Amino acid sequence: MKADLAYRFLKRLFDLAASGAALVLLLPLWLVAILGIELSDPGPVFYMADRVGKDDRHFKMFKFRSMRVAKDEDERSLRPNYSRIFPFGGFMRDTKIDELPQLLNIFLGDMSIIGPRPASADQVSITRAGKYAAASSVQPGLSGPSALYDYIYGDDITDEETYEKLVLPTRLNLDLYYLKARSIGYDLKMIWWTLLSILAHGKREAILQELIASAASVEEEGT
Repeated sequence: MKADLAYRFLKRLFDLAASGAALVLLLPLWLVAILGIELSDPGPVFYMADRVGKDDRHFKMFKFRSMRVAKDEDERSLRPNYSRIFPFGGFMRDTKIDELPQLLNIFLGDMSIIGPRPASADQVSITRAGKYAAASSVQPGLSGPSALYDYIYGDDITDEETYEKLVLPTRLNLDLYYLKARSIGYDLKMIWWTLLSILAHGKREAILQELIASAASVEEEGT
């Protein structure tokens, strides 16, 4: 109990310090992103998604907008409408620049740097059903095992049916795996893996295989 309290305290302290420092240090990158968005597709700079976090609390998750403005927004799909992603938006997605505004969510306490993926409000019945509801017991993360799996593998699958069959089960099991593995050491490992995944593409396959093995261990425990 005391160890868990100490971990949560240190995790929140790290989240505050890291997100606050990053908001200041990465300000030039924010300006580049804002300029790139406005030149590519004038309109709102930010996309605010309705997400469900710890204890099923709803919050607005901030992202840089990477898709062209449309009259009818439909967020019910698990996959983004790739035909609407403008070129600079695709670059932001590839480099995860579009996720930078979530540093505000971390600083405000809605999210953590590492944790399960935030659940979309209209997908809770899918991503937090049954045993997967346990993922709501901790703060959702900017990155983590399920987010990395999606980034390395899931983002390349644009067909929703294929995504639900090949990606989603592993992604959800990785949310559960995080609950079992979470610690200061594991969080630091996820931060390191996130940096490697973005900056060293050659390391992705090894990371992907470890993530798949972690998800498989959860599946085996449930059988």
